[in-house]
Amino acid sequence: MKKRVVITGLGVAAPNGVGIAAFTHALKNGISGIRHDAQLQELQFSCQIAAQPQISEELKARYFTELELRGFNSSGILYGVIAGMEAWQNAGLPIEKNEEPDWDSGTVFGSGTSGIDKFRESIYKIDDLQTRRLGSTVVAQTMNSGVSAYLGGKLGLGNQVTTNSSACSTGTEAILMAYDRIQSGQAKRVLAGSTGDSGPYIWAGFDALRVCSSKYNENPEDGSRPMSASAAGFVPGSGAGALVVEELDSALERGANIYAEILGGHVNSGGQRGNGSMTAPNSTAVQRCITTALQNAGISGKDVDAINGHLTATTKDSLEIENWTKALGRNGADFPYINSLKSLTGHCLSAAGSIESVATVLQLHEDFIFGNTNCDDLHPEITALIDASKIPLQTLERTSTIIAKASFGFGDVNACILFKKFQK
Repeated sequence: MKKRVVITGLGVAAPNGVGIAAFTHALKNGISGIRHDAQLQELQFSCQIAAQPQISEELKARYFTELELRGFNSSGILYGVIAGMEAWQNAGLPIEKNEEPDWDSGTVFGSGTSGIDKFRESIYKIDDLQTRRLGSTVVAQTMNSGVSAYLGGKLGLGNQVTTNSSACSTGTEAILMAYDRIQSGQAKRVLAGSTGDSGPYIWAGFDALRVCSSKYNENPEDGSRPMSASAAGFVPGSGAGALVVEELDSALERGANIYAEILGGHVNSGGQRGNGSMTAPNSTAVQRCITTALQNAGISGKDVDAINGHLTATTKDSLEIENWTKALGRNGADFPYINSLKSLTGHCLSAAGSIESVATVLQLHEDFIFGNTNCDDLHPEITALIDASKIPLQTLERTSTIIAKASFGFGDVNACILFKKFQK
């Protein structure tokens, strides 16, 4: 018999809300985290708006010692530690200083590019023959697994401590990796999530590809327009999301608050074959990812009440909707409700899947479907496939039983997970 796996803790450092309370409020009220970015303007980027968490010095001091913060400038690790430790505490788990590691608990915490500002600083110091002035934390800040290493040490985790990296599907994949580890009996709980660095050195490549939104520099909150006819590219974002994924028996035994259940999911790749490429999805692979996720979860397309899509505000949004209709076997007014968080947070890249999964779980737990901002001019290719009423513009009070979350990333990689409202 399959072990039941549940979510017992949530944490987030999102552009529109740091901490679960602020983030939930932003979701329900359509509050955007997209702002004008003076640095991008100074560097003459085409897109001069961005979305990144607002982190106070007081908040940093809550999670890092003064010594740790000396010479610290890895925003991705900062966001990941804040979100991860919030999720751990939110799950009612102690942060102990025992000599013995917690053998039953681990973390799979994904990252895209880690510590790029620290890399830049290091390169300049090396070129200036100042290698010894790099500081004692330069390796931890720049290795890709820095975020999981910091969390593993702060929480004393003795099970698997690792970082995955699969472009925009990183966060969703991390949750499924945690689910698989618990399903196989190798851990009782895993802190799963992902993080993404901020700044021009991360975002420049996308600006050069001309896939970022450059028409709304004067009106930042209008810039991210998933499923819209006037969508003009994605807004770069950053942050971190975290979920404590736990075996049901363990959660019940300690009287934990249970947010949702994970029914199953699937990860695959289109192999950059057919219509797939480094930057474009292979539609057959996307549909197979969704249908196999449904099979793994033991449900059918008709059981899905809502979808939190990838939907980046690029030309591929209508193709994503088409893939969902084919994979679920549903269209028109029969299609589930669908939304995209990117209208409020931009595209948080490697952090997108985890932040959006936190939003998905909150919708299940608190009985709402958040609205699609900047979507009052739906793309005609989309309304030809599904009824406009299935793309709510305002938050709906609505109980859902099952919500699908999917992420599709650079390199033609896909991940889909099914969350269910918890019932004993």
